[in-house]
Amino acid sequence: MKCPGQDSRYWKPGAIYEVKCPNCGNEVEFFKDDTTRRCEKCGHRFLNPRMDFGCATYCPYAEQCIGNLPPELIAQKEDLLKDRVAIEMKRYFERDFKRIGHTIKVARYAEQIGKKELGNLAVVLTAAYLHDIGIKEAERKHQSTAARYQEQEGPLVARELLAKLGARAELIEEVCDIIGHHHHPRAEESINFKSVYDADMIANLEEKQKEDPTESESMRSIIEKSFLTNSGRDLAKHVLLKERKG
Repeated sequence: MKCPGQDSRYWKPGAIYEVKCPNCGNEVEFFKDDTTRRCEKCGHRFLNPRMDFGCATYCPYAEQCIGNLPPELIAQKEDLLKDRVAIEMKRYFERDFKRIGHTIKVARYAEQIGKKELGNLAVVLTAAYLHDIGIKEAERKHQSTAARYQEQEGPLVARELLAKLGARAELIEEVCDIIGHHHHPRAEESINFKSVYDADMIANLEEKQKEDPTESESMRSIIEKSFLTNSGRDLAKHVLLKERKG
């Protein structure tokens, strides 16, 4: 059974139209439910520019409805995922505004670092929004918020949440791996991990600085030793030492 948007019985005039091939300019005929078409003149296959993929970015049955999802739509789906993860994180922490605020700050810094370091922002931001998601279970089971307990409990909570949102298995595995050791970098780490680690470090240092200020030179020394990326180090200097970003 098709959803009404893709069922031709519900189509209106204008459901069949022509679009110029972005490669050669030849007119290519599209039906409104075509995800892609190949240009007969040059052979270029391109995404239907008028198709509304809105529901397909979050619907778990999108592939059965409109066929195999094109790479452009998969990217759009994962871009939307991070926004839904942010909403679920806020629901999970309920009225714990301090933890919500910390998490949003980490996500903001992680996005800046991930963009400069060319990381996968879907992974970076999803992991950033969920990096402390195990803290409630750590308190409940271990009466502690120690890093090792957060890392121990976080992946299961994150896995259930991401599965409910229909995230790809590969994304879930990488995000859960980051959450499971986000305070303890290994000898070799991905740029996605490094982006989240550095963002969390900046947020933690910023919060500590407000409570117990550290002199500039001491903070500069901490920054030089503590970060895994140049982008994270530069952002830390901007946030913590008020230096201009390079």
